[in-house]
Amino acid sequence: MPVELLYLIVVFAVCIVGFSILKRPLYECMLVAFFVLLTVSGTWSGIGTFIWDALCEPTMYVIFVFVISASLLSKTTIIDDCIAIILSLFGRLRGGAGFVAIIGSTYMGSLSGSGPGNVATTGVFTIPAMIRSGFPPHLAANVEAHSSTMGNMIPPAGMIAIAFAALDTLYPDTYTLSQYWMLLWGIVLWFALQRIITLYLMCRYYKVEAMNKEDIPGFIESIKKGWKAVFLPIIVFLPFFLTSTFEEFFKARLGDGVSSLNNSLILLIPSIIVVCGILLSGKEIRQKMTIPYMSRCIQDGMLKVVPTASLVLFAYFVSNVFETLNVEVAIGELINSLNMSRVTLCLLLPLFTAILGMLLPGSTQVKIFGGIIISMLAAAGTNPMLAAAMLPCICGAMHGVTPPYCACVYVGMGIAQSELKPTLVNCMIWIIVHYVLSVVVLLELLPIWGLIG
Repeated sequence: MPVELLYLIVVFAVCIVGFSILKRPLYECMLVAFFVLLTVSGTWSGIGTFIWDALCEPTMYVIFVFVISASLLSKTTIIDDCIAIILSLFGRLRGGAGFVAIIGSTYMGSLSGSGPGNVATTGVFTIPAMIRSGFPPHLAANVEAHSSTMGNMIPPAGMIAIAFAALDTLYPDTYTLSQYWMLLWGIVLWFALQRIITLYLMCRYYKVEAMNKEDIPGFIESIKKGWKAVFLPIIVFLPFFLTSTFEEFFKARLGDGVSSLNNSLILLIPSIIVVCGILLSGKEIRQKMTIPYMSRCIQDGMLKVVPTASLVLFAYFVSNVFETLNVEVAIGELINSLNMSRVTLCLLLPLFTAILGMLLPGSTQVKIFGGIIISMLAAAGTNPMLAAAMLPCICGAMHGVTPPYCACVYVGMGIAQSELKPTLVNCMIWIIVHYVLSVVVLLELLPIWGLIG
């Protein structure tokens, strides 16, 4: 066994003991694991570099921007208006409130890029609606949790930038961020459909009926009140659609600046959608959104994001040590030495990342193993851009729902007041279905919008 693999096992052991046995917060366990890793690997001399490089990661700031913007956006009426429109369309269907959760969380995912943030923002509306319409609490928690994981798969989630950076390092000047984003949206359509089908079958199994008529808002009334809400996803989607569709036009005028333009959009869009969300809300909301009020909202958002950001930051400390130790190379060589076929790789790699997701954040997985996963799949015949685009799906989405971390599930349980055991048992069904679709997409057995050679 390579010694580098032992280092990875040490980190897992520290996190498991600290989190599961000593009941310490996972971010604290990750920091302790960092110091233990420095000790066993004899790399204390590089501690300053490991910390500084982590602080220079753009993703850290993307996380702050999007979580804080989601906090501000939740104070407007835009999310309520959008959910009301969806409810008016799907509330009369069997399990209609669950379809609201899927569509509403996909919508919110395009704005926040945060799985747990999705659950907290839309779940307070959709989970009670599901329970009122006959959903068992544990099913309601899982529908919202697994719908919300698409926030990690839809641009502009933070780990998407990391995955594209890995692709661009391996294939410089071959793919653009706009092309990559368009492919991600094409992949998400399949995962949204998978969740809709799974929900339909779950509703049949649990005998969930349609919502009560008195709980369903009228469509005309909802449209009149909240038609402006549909513009926010367009605001997110349109800039990248234009830069992808008219790539040559922008390249001719900006040259290498196209990449900088796309990177700037990632940080600018949250501010734009917050401003639009305020302007598109009613007069009462606009008057309430004073600078002191928004400052308090940002402070509340900071309290929510600091534990998550701390976990990501400390995980970056660990991943920087792993990079110095060439852990990804050693594990890659070990896997390559097994001479696995493309089918075997497509079966094993999503399972591997699901196991890692029990402890390591999806962004950390992508940072450590993204390059080698892309390389192995590409060498076996998978389209490199597809391999990179699937990283958020098999790392980020799985991390949000695989125990013991499964932040999305825990948030959903808190809102639904569901019991742990039935929630996690039902959760495993959703995980298995997500895994199967991941394998199918990696094998390119489905047509995918945005995929180029």
